[in-house]
Amino acid sequence: MTLPTTFNAIVIDRAGGPEVLVPRTMPVPQPGPGQVLIRVTAAGVNRHDINQRAAGAHHDGTPVPGLEVAGTLALCGTGVEGLVPGARVMALVQGGGYGGYVLAEAPLVFEVPDGLSDTEAACLPEALFTTWWNFFDMMALQRGQFALIHGGTSGVGHLALQALSALGYRVIATSGTTEKTEAASGFGAMAAFSYHNPDLAAQVMQATGGQGVSALLDMSAGAHVEQDLAMMAPDGVIAHLSPKRNGTLAVPLRALMARRVRITGSFLRPLDLARKARVADRLRAEVMPLLGRQVRPVIAHSFTMNDAARAHAVMEKSAPIGKIVLSMGH
Repeated sequence: MTLPTTFNAIVIDRAGGPEVLVPRTMPVPQPGPGQVLIRVTAAGVNRHDINQRAAGAHHDGTPVPGLEVAGTLALCGTGVEGLVPGARVMALVQGGGYGGYVLAEAPLVFEVPDGLSDTEAACLPEALFTTWWNFFDMMALQRGQFALIHGGTSGVGHLALQALSALGYRVIATSGTTEKTEAASGFGAMAAFSYHNPDLAAQVMQATGGQGVSALLDMSAGAHVEQDLAMMAPDGVIAHLSPKRNGTLAVPLRALMARRVRITGSFLRPLDLARKARVADRLRAEVMPLLGRQVRPVIAHSFTMNDAARAHAVMEKSAPIGKIVLSMGH
């Protein structure tokens, strides 16, 4: 593959709304040891991108957002094994996804299974890494326990429901509308409830036969914390994905102490490569065989790269069922 010297990308010009996403020409980077260069055909849009844009923060030194991509492997750095230029790949990346080319660490790159389009593949890495890291590394979900996802039709939620249920775990979901609770059931939730219901905790306890939830994934920044604590199993764990705007959480300590509930959370992006690589190994062994059959993303909206600002506006104004994706259109 003959590489150009530059490519088109979307950058965060400054902190602000979707309007701060602007096009820019960037030099094509060269992969270092253990890295590969991917010619991007599609990139997933995630809530992290929205938060990064609003803050104007470029923690990894690139103003280009985007944590997951699919495309063609263009070039391998030294020491890379098992990956061949020309292969269709998808990858978790450390920013830079909203552009024609991006560097990826080789352990975090997967070949795209037959039967999945690049657009579908670009929706998978961030959600699958987030699912595995939180449910198994952070919360140590075990067979026979119950899991719950607040936001079961979100980009992460709908894929987590498919993957966990396909692997034989019992997962409950919450959503904000009847349409979404029905969709969550279709994604594999054993039960799905409205998180607006004041009797949510009682519904969940009934669904679990009084056992309660041992692993709860919360994307609502603790909006339902009192209900959460009332539905938790003893020694259960709540993991948070998003701090939202104020970044604080008021916790009724007596309820927490009564069940010995642990509350935690993490950002996926700052995790060191070794930890991400271990998650990638588990995904290869457990989840990759399910892709395209029992696990397939729903694409709620697809935009061209130059419409990235519009994609962000849609994500901020609504909570679509499934993923939002950008097409690079080389």
